[in-house]
Amino acid sequence: MSDSERRDYVNENITLTQKTDGLTFGTDAYLLAAYVKPRPKARAVDLGSGTGIIPLLCLARNKFADCVAAELQPAFGDLILRNAEGNGMADRLSLWSGDIRDLTAAKLGYEADIVTANPPYMASNAGAANVHEEKYIARHEVFGGIFDFCAAAGRILKHGGRFYCVFRPDRLADLMSAMREARLEPKRMTLVHATYTATPSMVLVEATKGAAPSMIITPPLCLWKADGQNPAKPAEPMVPTADSDFIYEHCSFPAAFLGRNKQG
Repeated sequence: MSDSERRDYVNENITLTQKTDGLTFGTDAYLLAAYVKPRPKARAVDLGSGTGIIPLLCLARNKFADCVAAELQPAFGDLILRNAEGNGMADRLSLWSGDIRDLTAAKLGYEADIVTANPPYMASNAGAANVHEEKYIARHEVFGGIFDFCAAAGRILKHGGRFYCVFRPDRLADLMSAMREARLEPKRMTLVHATYTATPSMVLVEATKGAAPSMIITPPLCLWKADGQNPAKPAEPMVPTADSDFIYEHCSFPAAFLGRNKQG
């Protein structure tokens, strides 16, 4: 492990090597992994995989049989392979190295059952550039935006396959447009709030390729109990809500968030 890396113990007993100057494991990645409904025999692809944490979490819970992590940056591709090996998942997690805009089912050798994505949230010209190029690429739509990620998912998913994505609520219109354009019909959506009066900070969406229109909006997910004086902020010390507690214990959402088809 180099001086620019660190090793952390995270959820599901995973040991994760991360780059100190790159994006590190956070709430959005864990919630996306928890949002995936189990299909133990499924073949999955994770777009823009970074450290490989989303497939590692899902594989630890047997949410799918195996996964290809698609990653453009060679330094992160190396991390994915090392993290897979270090967690005993090298036989189930493999790397596709390249630009997701070039990814097709033919290049994979099959059509996927599940695709996950935690794509860059910011437009390429938004905000100040990060000192570290790897972090800037991970945050900004330099090598593909949400339309490219959804198009890639649409190309590699089989009919009826599922796409899971976490994104910013202020760009929800872009996400919905991108999914529809790629024949990914939104079927379930959850807005994530820090507390019950805070504005949402994330949106989680499950879509099905080729499905008919009809989407379930779940109850909002509130992560923390609120401060009595300022309910938009978490109380001190921070105490998770019952729903948040359940998610972090089981790496899945409570039944109220699963929609009509609770068996996945």
